[in-house]
Amino acid sequence: MPEIIAELKKVDKNYGKVKALQNVDLKVYKGEVIALLGPNGAGKTTAINLLLGLLRPNNGQVRVFGQDPKNANNRMRTGVMLQIPGIPETLRVREHIDLFSSYYPKPMSMQEVLAATGLADLENRMYGKLSGGQKQRLHLALALCGDPDLVFLDEPTTGLDVASRRALWEQVRKITNSGKTVVLTTHYIEEAESLADRVVVINQGEIIAEGSPSEIKAITAATKIRLVTKIAHEDIKAMNAVSSVKYDGAATLILASKAEEIVLELLQKDNTIHGLEVTTAGLEDAFLALTQKKVA
Repeated sequence: MPEIIAELKKVDKNYGKVKALQNVDLKVYKGEVIALLGPNGAGKTTAINLLLGLLRPNNGQVRVFGQDPKNANNRMRTGVMLQIPGIPETLRVREHIDLFSSYYPKPMSMQEVLAATGLADLENRMYGKLSGGQKQRLHLALALCGDPDLVFLDEPTTGLDVASRRALWEQVRKITNSGKTVVLTTHYIEEAESLADRVVVINQGEIIAEGSPSEIKAITAATKIRLVTKIAHEDIKAMNAVSSVKYDGAATLILASKAEEIVLELLQKDNTIHGLEVTTAGLEDAFLALTQKKVA
């Protein structure tokens, strides 16, 4: 079995009467990229803050490198990329990295950090003169400069355009190729599918699915059916092998594990069906089916 780097064991976390996490078991293994997915308020941030030692559980146990996450040695082995407000805009890239590096006993060299994050040509530029994507790369550099074994990336590409997002993905892949363990939270399903070895779906404080991206897709449906039909959604939902049904503009979008049978049954019930498309379901489709099912 791979080495467990961080773990939540039977963890409950409440905020007053609100149950943020309920009986959560979560393992993070050495060398993997694990993505935590979930709607807003699902419990992702609470789970991260527990692993960082910023919160204490009401029940259960939290361990990082086999110890309390607040242990000083653990902190030296952990890097965190958060949504950072209030960074001094007049400090240069290299000055920010140099300052953060001074907090660690054995930091990476300036050249290593700049190369790993694609900032080599920007080391003398002031923070306030960086683009959004460049700022995010600097935030990543600050998470990496201590040469951590475990890196937390909290919504690392929020607010970036597609090109900047994909550029940052390449920097994250460099991290993972170096053997570091990465815990990623994101609202971008494509991001999780591109980067993660394992996906954990959290909803309403509970883990409702866990596995590789392909395994998560297989849990709910293998096929996506899009068509225009007069059949009521309630009647479609009642069919065997249908995971979810929703509107997609004027069309109906169905996730199902036995597409051929479903299409034949639909055609028997409605001979006016048109605009029929049958494609492979993606991780986003599976995520929506899982979370909608939980809410229902």
